[in-house]
Amino acid sequence: MTAPLLVVDHVSKRFPLKVTFADKLTARLSGRRAGGAVHAVTDVSLSVDRGEVVGIVGESGCGKSTLGRIVSGIYAPTEGTVTLDGKPVAKGREDHVNKLTTRVQMIHQDPFASLNPRMKVGETISEGPRTHGLVPSSEVRERTRELLQQVGLEGAYADRLPHQFSGGQRQRIAIARALAMQPDLLVLDEAVASLDVSIQAQVLNLFLDLRRDLGLTALFISHDLSVVRHVCDRVAIMYLGRVVELAPADELYARPEHPYTKALFASVPTLGTGRRVFEPVKGEIPSPIDPPPGCAFHPRCPFAGPRCRVEIPRLTAAGEGRSVACHLNDGGVEAKAA
Repeated sequence: MTAPLLVVDHVSKRFPLKVTFADKLTARLSGRRAGGAVHAVTDVSLSVDRGEVVGIVGESGCGKSTLGRIVSGIYAPTEGTVTLDGKPVAKGREDHVNKLTTRVQMIHQDPFASLNPRMKVGETISEGPRTHGLVPSSEVRERTRELLQQVGLEGAYADRLPHQFSGGQRQRIAIARALAMQPDLLVLDEAVASLDVSIQAQVLNLFLDLRRDLGLTALFISHDLSVVRHVCDRVAIMYLGRVVELAPADELYARPEHPYTKALFASVPTLGTGRRVFEPVKGEIPSPIDPPPGCAFHPRCPFAGPRCRVEIPRLTAAGEGRSVACHLNDGGVEAKAA
């Protein structure tokens, strides 16, 4: 067994809240403490092997994009470590950019905002390799054209500006920019969410082709369950900053174990011919500023018992390759009886 390429070890990220005079006054009058923090990611551990694509799925605000930014070195974790080939990833802006940072490349959700509108496409793609000396100056232009062709665009497009391209073409350019850095790991943060369905299919097929040809390793962040099932080997389900279930994609979709995973899958529309009543997950997501004690899902869970309200469930094995953070899985008799 070879060591995983990426290891996320008990990572947490909290964003302190700015306290204004009005906040202090309100807190004093109410007898509460001013300040606090947003608990974006809490005690997340996972690994990604070489050549593997791991999906991160959850509702908006569950912390999946924050986790992607931590893996990319954009944010420094408040607690825990992120290592690539056993070496720590640079911790945010306070660290100098080094070679390890370039080995993880991120593809963002909005292709209209992620490209510099004043730079030609060729300059955008070649800026990183030129800065870090990955390609000799005499070969930069040719390499840029090759990358454009690799993502399905003409090499001559290198002399155009971003506004001359459609959304799908811009996302292809963003992929080419990431590949130009010869990364070991790609982090795709909702990379097709803002595209039309037909364009989504083209970009996803491009990603699958590149994965096959280049042996790409990726962390694929999305809220689209059908897309994740199509492209990922394993899937991690996140809820309020925590991973609640992690399993191979086929097994997870065939037999979800965590109550939240079951509710999430039950709310997805299907093309079946039979009539079906879709039930969204009941209740509202608790505030990440003041998360509930015990299991974060217990205010919305139909199986919650006394133990769920006071004790945080840990990810425990629930079969080969599957881990579940639920007291139903670790002998929580009280939760089953509730």
